[in-house]
Amino acid sequence: MLKLLVPVDGSESANRAVDHLIDKLAWYKDGVEVHLLNVQHQLPYGGRVESVLGHEQVKQYHHDEGMAALKSAMQKLDAAKVKYHYHIGVGDEAETIARYARDKRCDQIVMGTRGMGSVSNLLLGSVATKVIHLAEVPVLLVK
Repeated sequence: MLKLLVPVDGSESANRAVDHLIDKLAWYKDGVEVHLLNVQHQLPYGGRVESVLGHEQVKQYHHDEGMAALKSAMQKLDAAKVKYHYHIGVGDEAETIARYARDKRCDQIVMGTRGMGSVSNLLLGSVATKVIHLAEVPVLLVK
């Protein structure tokens, strides 16, 4: 069974990647194990924020924001009756995606070319480009 990691952020590009995966499921004769991953940004001033708000509040915030970003992808997979696992990570997007793929022994990463932060992509380089450089497995970019 092929393990596929699908990073999502709620963007149209991420939704197209999920749609592409659903459309191409017949290609995978042995079946697939789908892992959805949303990566949340670390809050500024890290430990200081946690010392004021509390670790559990920050954790709940990341969970709530992550679930909101995962919602459309989960709905699409549910409608297509595709089983999946979902995860929420915190940190640098590309590094977290590459690390997750390595740790979970995913066979491929399927992702959109542009996410929610298109302005930051212009300044810092796209997450997709960074994932291609950091990942140890093939990356399928869906335009």
